[in-house]
Amino acid sequence: MDLYSAIQYLLFLAIVTSLVKPLGGYMARVFSRKRTPLDRLCLPLERLIYRVTMVDPDAEMTGKEYATCFVLFGLAGTLLLYATLRLQQFLPWFFPQYHTTPLSPDLALNTAISFSTTTTWQAYAGENTMSYFSQMVGLCAQNFLAGAAGLAAGGAFIRGFARQVSDTLGNFWVDLTRALLWILLPGALLGALLFVWQGVPMNFHRYKVAITVEGATQVIPQGPVAALEIIKNLGTNGGGFFNANGAHPYENPTPLTNFIAMLAIVLVPAAFTHTFGRMVGQPRQGWLLYCVMVFLFGCGVAFVHHFEQGGDPHLAKVDFRNSSVQSGGNMEGKEVRFGISGSTLAAVVTSNTATGSYNSMHDSYTSLGGMVLLVNMLLGELVFGGLGTGLYSMIMAAAIAVFLAGLMVGRTPEYLGKKIGPAENKMIMLYALAAPLLVLSLTAIAVSTRLGLSGLTVNGGPHGFTEILFAYTSCFANNGQNFAGLSANTPFYNLTTTLAMLVGRFGLAIPALALAALFGRQRITPSSSGTLPTHSFSFGVLLTTCLVTMVALSYLPALALGPVLERSLLGR
Repeated sequence: MDLYSAIQYLLFLAIVTSLVKPLGGYMARVFSRKRTPLDRLCLPLERLIYRVTMVDPDAEMTGKEYATCFVLFGLAGTLLLYATLRLQQFLPWFFPQYHTTPLSPDLALNTAISFSTTTTWQAYAGENTMSYFSQMVGLCAQNFLAGAAGLAAGGAFIRGFARQVSDTLGNFWVDLTRALLWILLPGALLGALLFVWQGVPMNFHRYKVAITVEGATQVIPQGPVAALEIIKNLGTNGGGFFNANGAHPYENPTPLTNFIAMLAIVLVPAAFTHTFGRMVGQPRQGWLLYCVMVFLFGCGVAFVHHFEQGGDPHLAKVDFRNSSVQSGGNMEGKEVRFGISGSTLAAVVTSNTATGSYNSMHDSYTSLGGMVLLVNMLLGELVFGGLGTGLYSMIMAAAIAVFLAGLMVGRTPEYLGKKIGPAENKMIMLYALAAPLLVLSLTAIAVSTRLGLSGLTVNGGPHGFTEILFAYTSCFANNGQNFAGLSANTPFYNLTTTLAMLVGRFGLAIPALALAALFGRQRITPSSSGTLPTHSFSFGVLLTTCLVTMVALSYLPALALGPVLERSLLGR
């Protein structure tokens, strides 16, 4: 690894780590309804929203009520966005000469669910399909609302561990409002100004038509790019304004915007670990979870960089070495302005979070480099992860590790003084088994049917298998990025990926909130000499080992049929 790449990776982690405590503490105050520096601006708006919507901010909800509101809010957002997309030709800023891709009912439904679940899976080219009205009022608004809903669910999940003998987890509408006003809106405003400063467009102009030096006609799309660009990253959404997403020079013009975008993706989910530690009264628990995330993240960066910098060993006569006159490595599908390191950082950040904001074509990565990105998502969206959802994915994994440790020593497993009994175990197992059951089943159906195989218009064999597995994994993880060799805009893939997105969002949130409700009803048991310390180095090793083992047991045969077999056959 060259010095520049190492400095970029270390600087990124250093900035994130330095902001975990202040940002995490701030979010703990927001969800605990304590004083914050933004109260003078946000409190009047909050009171106005409650007055207009007739919400009682002091009313608390049970776990079942909270989960119901979370699901209904997501479905309502889906219906509104679906209507916007189906009617966009009758709404402002629609240019029929340029927006030529028809939004069929199945594509519109897939897109609506995609954005309302923070997946932002895109089976279309944005500049040829979406009007400015659809981008701003539809997609951008859902990026804010769905991201805030995820933060709200994460806050409620934490309360289940923090409270004792309580039947409630808070108020969904209050948490949603505070996540919007105190966290996402200020962050998006600041980030959008930084992007505009770096040259990201923010306008409502018509598309420009230019004549190239060769005499050809070129259409140059315009639009309010900066507004969508920041919230797609800050809200861990990832949907691109343009088809090329973060590789497009309008969305991501400089290495600085690339670095800022990656920070925007990671900061809030990373800091949420400290929010967890602060709200449960044990900050060391939050730091332990963060350290496990950083370790797995570092491993991903090191492996992807190694595989991509090494290039294709099948091309023996090509010089893949990095030097002052060439970037070296596998530059297929990567932007020269980002190089191996900028592309690797973005690929690992986005595959570890619920953000498909890629800046390079992952379909062109080496087989093992692409496998690392796939494994990042198969881990369960817990290395930073999405807003709120990443934290409860990691806590679920920690609960499994505690349970296994309890079996080894013959004690009833406990986590943060709360016992993990039969009811709690059922919710944990539902959560853990959902991904392999759905992802592997949908992949098996796709690779064994004509409708599924028809999407492989470019690649077959093990790489085609990887493209299909990657698609369903990405949708279930509410990530949204894909291997571009799969033609996914068909009724089959629009409907099956929709199912994966819905289960990945609501099918995981419901057992997570149910577990939080079960924990909230318990009284905290004081620690004793027999209590497993879940903030120690040894528990961090156990948790990491448990995560890797679960992925291997669930997905190793599928990985062997895809990227591992491709590496063996093609030498790359």
